[in-house]
Amino acid sequence: MRAVLLVFLLLGAFVADAQKYKSVSSKVHFFSEAPMENIEAVNSQSQSVFDAESGQIVFSIPVDQFQFDKKLMQEHFNENYMETEDYPTATFKAQLQDWKGLSSSQTATAKGGLDVHGITQNREIEGKISKTNDKVMVDAKFVIELKDHKIKIPKAVFYNIAEKIEVTVHFEYEPIK
Repeated sequence: MRAVLLVFLLLGAFVADAQKYKSVSSKVHFFSEAPMENIEAVNSQSQSVFDAESGQIVFSIPVDQFQFDKKLMQEHFNENYMETEDYPTATFKAQLQDWKGLSSSQTATAKGGLDVHGITQNREIEGKISKTNDKVMVDAKFVIELKDHKIKIPKAVFYNIAEKIEVTVHFEYEPIK
């Protein structure tokens, strides 16, 4: 609920015109390679807004919407590691660096605050932004270190979970009307 409210508040901050976009579909995937077993999950409930004129971009990811192959793994993720009752949403609020406006396809670096598990870290994340007709796509891949966001791994499962998690995001946008 907080994620939806956050996105609508952010949408309100943008004046609707052809340079403002909202996500219409998303896929946030994470992968943890560990000695005992790999862990991965997908979230398709994330939302984003993008101002192509200013280069501002915001992502809101409802953490409890990550889907795992194993139900028990999903339960442990939400209750023991991510504590989604206390930290329901991960966000990234950023400014694209050296932004000159939207073209057909380009690489861009977003600099801003990545908030995961209630801890905000300043990050620079490189990604690709492409435009075809009225659709805009944003793709990026980056690594999150659990210690940076005070996500604790119990010693009993230390070999099951990597300390670094690879995150891949894909968002598709339409103009805000």
